[in-house]
Amino acid sequence: MKNIVRAVNVNKYFGNFHALKDVNLEVNFGEVMCILGPSGSGKSTFLRCINQLETLDSGNIWVDDELVGHRVSGNKIYPLTEKQIARQRLHTGMVFQRFNLFPHKTALENILEGPCNVQLRSKEEVTEEAMDLLDRVALAHKAHEYPQNLSGGQQQRVAIARALAMKPKLMLFDEPTSALDPEMVGEVLGVMRTLAKEGTTMVVVTHEMGFAREVANKIVFMDEGQIVEQGAPEEILFNPSNPRMQNFISAILI
Repeated sequence: MKNIVRAVNVNKYFGNFHALKDVNLEVNFGEVMCILGPSGSGKSTFLRCINQLETLDSGNIWVDDELVGHRVSGNKIYPLTEKQIARQRLHTGMVFQRFNLFPHKTALENILEGPCNVQLRSKEEVTEEAMDLLDRVALAHKAHEYPQNLSGGQQQRVAIARALAMKPKLMLFDEPTSALDPEMVGEVLGVMRTLAKEGTTMVVVTHEMGFAREVANKIVFMDEGQIVEQGAPEEILFNPSNPRMQNFISAILI
């Protein structure tokens, strides 16, 4: 199966803190990968490196066979310009813990922003697609509402629709339910379950163990900047071989 993400010996430092330590990982097209681990283990940092919100200190990441942040010419590697990096980012859609919607724009206008101003597509064409996306996340009736009038779960669903509007090949979710009240978590996970069933390639940093067990093709456990264990959900969640993973699972299930 062809991979869309390939990370080789990825290292990232923040000052003296070694956030990612020789991370090697592949994500295949159509796969749902859930990344688990304690806070500070490097999960979100790795996602941000894939989407070039952080730069690598060493190692390489390829997204859809393109070397992230660089171009190869002969035997030399050159850094990309900001414009070239922005073009590469179009391959990926990212949904954050916080919704990051434009407060002065309606739900519909938030979704139109990227396709119209970045991809330079016509507003008429994109509006129809945006309304379809709002319908997919069960928010067509909220198209003309501003974020302040939406619940946290509704704002996050708009954020998902906004990311999908760019037609990315890969969706990245950075703990998308962590800022939500418990009763709103289900509506966001419901949208993500539908995306998974539709074959959307997804990398999800999450603490939602039930979701990971139900939806993931592969689970990766990180601790202290390293990948400690990875495999199928039934293998990792019910019979982890690494003691650190065993302790993490026990703590989550208590």
